[in-house]
Amino acid sequence: MHVSSNVALAAAAHEPMLDPGRVMRLARRNLRLMIGVFLVVIAATAAVTLTMKPVYTGAVQLMIDKPSGGLLVEGDDKSNLSQGALDASAIETEVEVLRSPAIASAVVHDLQLERDPEFNPDLRQPSLVERIRALLPSLPSLSSSGAPATDAKLSHTANAVRNNLKVSRVGTSYIIRVEFTSRDPAKAARIANAYATNFLKAQLATKYEASRQANAYLQSHIGDLRQSVVDAETALQNYKIQHGLLSAEGATLTEQEISGLNQQAAMMRASQAEAQARLNTAMQQIAHGSSGDDIGETMNSPVIQQLRERRAQLSAQVANLQSRYGPRHPDLVKAQSELSDTDSQIQEEIKRITSNLQAQAIVARERSASIDASLANARQNLAQNNRSVVKLDELKRDADAERTLYEGFLNKFKELSAEAGLAQTDAHIVSFAAKPTAPSAPKKGLNMALGGVLGLAAAVTAALVAEMLEKGLPDAEIVERELSVAYLGSIPRMNSIVTGEKASRERPIDHIVTRPVSSFSEAFRSLRATIEYSCLDAQAKVLAITSSLSGEGKTTTAVGLARSAALAGVRTVVVDCDLRQQTIADLLELSPQAGLVEVLNGRATLDQALMLDEKSGAMILPLVESHFTPDDPFSSPQMHELMDELRQRFDLVILDTPPVILVTETRTVARCADAVLLLAHWRRTPRALVQTALRLLASAGVNLAGVTLTQVDLRRPASVDPADPTAYYLTHKNYYVH
Repeated sequence: MHVSSNVALAAAAHEPMLDPGRVMRLARRNLRLMIGVFLVVIAATAAVTLTMKPVYTGAVQLMIDKPSGGLLVEGDDKSNLSQGALDASAIETEVEVLRSPAIASAVVHDLQLERDPEFNPDLRQPSLVERIRALLPSLPSLSSSGAPATDAKLSHTANAVRNNLKVSRVGTSYIIRVEFTSRDPAKAARIANAYATNFLKAQLATKYEASRQANAYLQSHIGDLRQSVVDAETALQNYKIQHGLLSAEGATLTEQEISGLNQQAAMMRASQAEAQARLNTAMQQIAHGSSGDDIGETMNSPVIQQLRERRAQLSAQVANLQSRYGPRHPDLVKAQSELSDTDSQIQEEIKRITSNLQAQAIVARERSASIDASLANARQNLAQNNRSVVKLDELKRDADAERTLYEGFLNKFKELSAEAGLAQTDAHIVSFAAKPTAPSAPKKGLNMALGGVLGLAAAVTAALVAEMLEKGLPDAEIVERELSVAYLGSIPRMNSIVTGEKASRERPIDHIVTRPVSSFSEAFRSLRATIEYSCLDAQAKVLAITSSLSGEGKTTTAVGLARSAALAGVRTVVVDCDLRQQTIADLLELSPQAGLVEVLNGRATLDQALMLDEKSGAMILPLVESHFTPDDPFSSPQMHELMDELRQRFDLVILDTPPVILVTETRTVARCADAVLLLAHWRRTPRALVQTALRLLASAGVNLAGVTLTQVDLRRPASVDPADPTAYYLTHKNYYVH
């Protein structure tokens, strides 16, 4: 692949995932699907919006006041909280209280909402099923068990009321907005106000009950807590006197030393395991009869590699001398001696590497043992230093905890004695709900806008899913981005670009001759020019054409390129290299007496095997019949001689090869070419198969010119890359002569 192609592919590889150009190409490939999904979402949104009944929302605003002190606030913390900002979690707590079933039940009880059919389903008109049950006495009725209990009615009604409630904090302020939605605007305002008043009542009731319970609890525990504080502090002082502990400082340096030694020990154990694993692997390979050539360190040794290269050269020299001289010839004896010396040097180097592995394993074990010993000593020192401090810390924590608990209970008891009967709510109503004058839902404009956004998102998602499910190659972008190869163009399907009754019966290769200036013929000329320009550093006289599987248009493309080049005055020959099928002879309706196999076997000369394509002037080197043999004729010297002769006699040599995945000798034939063109059926050949074909060609070391898509349907212009010239052939067909 050439420098210009590499630069283009590197730029494509670094193209951002959300590049607008890529998004537009994705939308173009799936335009119909995206439009259909978008219209379906818009239609569904419109249908839902039009069927919704109008509802009204009443809103009341509550302000949460700064707490003036309470049971859960400690000393200085209470002072700071009363002077500073409220905690966000405290406001959110009040929001959840407003949403609670208890407040909803209180509202239902005050307004007698259990008698309202909007919230009590038992009072609504019976459904069709209930009417049928009423007409059939033999079937149990939904209400045959009698009226539900009062508590159950309140619970069901409260749940229905909560479904229409919305409580939210206004920004970061202390304001809580309570909204209630109903089909009746007056009812919506009345219930919203009832929520606010019942919330304030619940706050007062909660504070009175909490104050009563806390007072009783504190009185019963203060005496026990005072004695617990005395006992804990006495135990702490006695322990200090007995052990002579005036202070307790941690052994920080010892802890740091242990931390460092732990890290070193872990690293050394990993190093030891790695060294031992290498040694064990090497010894097992030698124990199983290995000569040491397959040991990993041996395979990576540059010395071994050089000796093996030297040995390969000597082996070739010995083989050459044996074929030319007798076994006692001085040059042969000398070469054999050098080969034996090289083998000895290789074995000596293998022994040295094995010995080095043993030494590394021993050193790793010793270093690991040394660090483990140091770590054990450090841990012993740390335990000795901290042993006498553990009990002291425990006693101090116990004493501090008892003292803190006692002081907290004592302070609370004093506060409760002073604040008895002064409980106030921590919120007040800023504004009551007024009767709404306009419905709050449905918001048709907002719904349609949201439907448009959802439709667009669904359309893009559908396009992405369709793209992910696309197994074939749709355009140049996918070819160059996912395969990292150059895209050379496409060959359209003839019936997608050429119309007319005669054109429908005409073969593509004949159309190139009968209409050489048509848009279909232009596609072959464009492909030939692209191949020439992609090989700027060397003239591509020999072009091999292959594909992943059969049926992808190799022979049609090969003959089409040959006829297009021959009509342009280029001396062209097509060589049928598919020994299993004589496709070119059948396609051109030839009856050859000699072909490629006969030329390679020496039973015919090249001139005897070449046949003229009278319609275009191109030469054909066909196959007489399907003639597959286990022998590889393409690796023979005769094949190279034939290719040299074809290079001298022709300006363009096209090799029609079998599918590279199905036939092994394709890679051998491809090595004879200056450039290889890989064909892929548009939107049909799976990308994985094309990647496999590219990998096989790369392993053969061929010069891949790029990938070409065949049988592209230009009647689907939204699916063809606009960067491909053939995308415009159909829309500008009047420019060509059809």
